[in-house]
Amino acid sequence: MTTQAHGDPIVISRNHPVFDLPEIVATEHGLFEQAGLDVRLAHNTPSRERESRDPIARRKEALFESERADLFNLCEWGGIDRLERNRRGGYIGYLRPAVVAQGLISFDPALGEPHDVSGIPVGVNEFTGSHYTALHLLEGTVPRDRITLEHVGPPSARLEAAATGSIRAVMLMEPYLTLALERGAHLLGCYFYRGTQVVAPHLPAERFDVYMSVVNAAVDIINADRSAWAGHIVSELEGSLAPGRLRPDYHRYTHATPFTRERFTESYAWMTSWQLTDGRSGYDTLLALR
Repeated sequence: MTTQAHGDPIVISRNHPVFDLPEIVATEHGLFEQAGLDVRLAHNTPSRERESRDPIARRKEALFESERADLFNLCEWGGIDRLERNRRGGYIGYLRPAVVAQGLISFDPALGEPHDVSGIPVGVNEFTGSHYTALHLLEGTVPRDRITLEHVGPPSARLEAAATGSIRAVMLMEPYLTLALERGAHLLGCYFYRGTQVVAPHLPAERFDVYMSVVNAAVDIINADRSAWAGHIVSELEGSLAPGRLRPDYHRYTHATPFTRERFTESYAWMTSWQLTDGRSGYDTLLALR
């Protein structure tokens, strides 16, 4: 196993801006540099094309797996899944600051509440937050054997599929959720969730602790004026949504917090119940290198 030297750059494999905003703000304000870290954001903006159904082949995961990136964030269930699938190893560093809603939306007036999609395909991106939150949201009202999910791909593809009627309901997060509502979609339900930060096995704990403190400082800057950062979140829409139109209700930021054994046990048991993992990993395995 290689060990990162003190002066080596730390490379972040990008997620959507709504999830990466603390890192973006920290970079723009020079907070990492002030803390003695060379942190860089990789050039891997999310694809508008239908993504591979193999999670490890997707952009942010592929950069991490090929050792061209040291960190990436995604939903907590996805973090567990990727660490079980990958060959590089790594660990879960913390629950990320972004608290974001995945909204179940539809342009179909016949669908008015989550129960209405019983037996009806819901568009998701398989093994991402849209997939896992759809299961969480729907299982409270729809029998498990009536929950039907369909892999459509990234949020741009899901929004287009819903708007054109090729699928009747999809899961979306910001800024695509606001854009869908602007275009006439209606909300059937939403599920707020945090995610996890996946960390390369060679990154020294003391450097990662400094990294986390910088991310928390960036969160404080964001929360001082959340509207000031809307332009960053809508940037991937390339002008389709003005920053001032981004709704403030479906995303927020808190300090990074530990991924506890109790939370892991609950999440892993739920994943096992859906056969989303083989049930062989444990908390100590996923945090053994910390």
